[in-house]
Amino acid sequence: MNPILYDSHIHLTDAEYDSYLPSILATLKGMRIKACSVTVDCATSSKALRLFGDKDVNKIVYNFVGIHPQHANEDISLFEEMVSSNIKSIDGIGEIGLDPTYYDKDRNTDTLQDLVFNKMLTLAETYDRPVSIHSRQSLDNILNLLSTYNLKKVCLHWFDGSPQQLERSLGMGLHVSYGPSLVYSKKKQALLKLTDEGKILIETDGPVRYPSCFKNIITLPTSTLMSVIRSMSDIFCMPPKDTADKLEENSILFFD
Repeated sequence: MNPILYDSHIHLTDAEYDSYLPSILATLKGMRIKACSVTVDCATSSKALRLFGDKDVNKIVYNFVGIHPQHANEDISLFEEMVSSNIKSIDGIGEIGLDPTYYDKDRNTDTLQDLVFNKMLTLAETYDRPVSIHSRQSLDNILNLLSTYNLKKVCLHWFDGSPQQLERSLGMGLHVSYGPSLVYSKKKQALLKLTDEGKILIETDGPVRYPSCFKNIITLPTSTLMSVIRSMSDIFCMPPKDTADKLEENSILFFD
């Protein structure tokens, strides 16, 4: 039997998917693809609970909720209540993290980001849930902070650190994910060669568009994951089937 593919990070609650989400879910199920849906604020988290709280949907969708660093001014108490009241319908916490790109000194957003990220990690630790982390330009700070928590499953989504940061991340037992940019990015390809095969996940980060490949269309697991796997198999000099089998094994260990 062919392996099940896993998209470890996709924004299924994004408005760009609204008009055809039922078709997306039907296609994922038909093609034996599972998707980890992540959110960015209270509104998308509430939407995710409406869409993916049902157990039948959860057969193909892992329901992660979180507050992205871009939205650090969200009502944290509202989010905490949402999580505690719906924890049985929540599979993980994400997308969360730190990102100086969104710092605004007038609004004190660096302090807010620290506060929100710590709250998110505390929720994940309290409810023993995996996390999906955004770490752009902030990986060292995030790794330092993670070392103070007891989290069993952490994925650094869209890993973009240095080889030294990758080595430290793997040494901490973290997972790292690679997306469609692996097809054309020499930096990503070089990082993949240094990555423990047992700690790799793949993702689309949809609906992000990729101008360097895939015709700049809205990203879906059904249209891009196999290209990521093929690129990965070329880099590891493995048959695509063996690469997909290993990714399925890694994904089961992380999500289940």
